[in-house]
Amino acid sequence: MTALRVLIVDDMEQVRQDLRMLLDLSGDVEIIGEAANGLEAIHQAEVLKPEVILMDLEMPVLNGYEAAKNIKSQQPTCRIIALTVHDYALARQKAFQAGIDAFSIKGEPVDILIKTILSKERKENER
Repeated sequence: MTALRVLIVDDMEQVRQDLRMLLDLSGDVEIIGEAANGLEAIHQAEVLKPEVILMDLEMPVLNGYEAAKNIKSQQPTCRIIALTVHDYALARQKAFQAGIDAFSIKGEPVDILIKTILSKERKENER
């Protein structure tokens, strides 16, 4: 199996570093880039063509909801996974309306995150 090409988008550098380290260990994921806000994410997605994007929802400059809409309009097959601390129904609804394919809560065990990344299903009804 070829490793999935993943872009990490989070405004916190430490979160990006931790995710890179943990996901690199899985062997199923190749981190191809990072972005600190939604505008950077749009640019990186255009250049790098990731298969999956881990997208924080609340960021400066441009939030993850708007970035996801833009990226999905350009690359509809790219899977976008919301990676957030905001685990409430309205955030999930807004995320799925923006074209986000799955929802993962920061702090979940890494094996759950990896399963979400590797899944091909849209996960609107998690939890």
